[in-house]
Amino acid sequence: MTDYPEALDHMLAAWNAAEPAQVRGYLDKALAPDVRFVDPSIDVTGIEGFEANVHEVRGNLPGAVYSRTSGVDGQHGFYRYHWAIHQDGKLLLEGFDVTEVSDEGRITQVIGFFGQVPEKS
Repeated sequence: MTDYPEALDHMLAAWNAAEPAQVRGYLDKALAPDVRFVDPSIDVTGIEGFEANVHEVRGNLPGAVYSRTSGVDGQHGFYRYHWAIHQDGKLLLEGFDVTEVSDEGRITQVIGFFGQVPEKS
């Protein structure tokens, strides 16, 4: 496992925060103002857009728990790791992110993928 920026833990904490103000507090610690977040369901730029997505997803999945399910591998400001979302003890979704972090330790980009990498055909 690679040492990784604390911003990755703050971003994960935002997904699990109980109160809206806590979500924003964690995101302010983690994200660059012009952060870009991309996954199969969204492409948004800025902390406000990222925050709105967190609230929307959490509203659609009340009580869900977001976790990192692997170590963190990093090189040249990029970090990759697997994650999962569970609700009532059941796996809802798993995937992986590639996250770019600035020299100042703020996340500038998150590229998320859902599911496993497809088998070679």
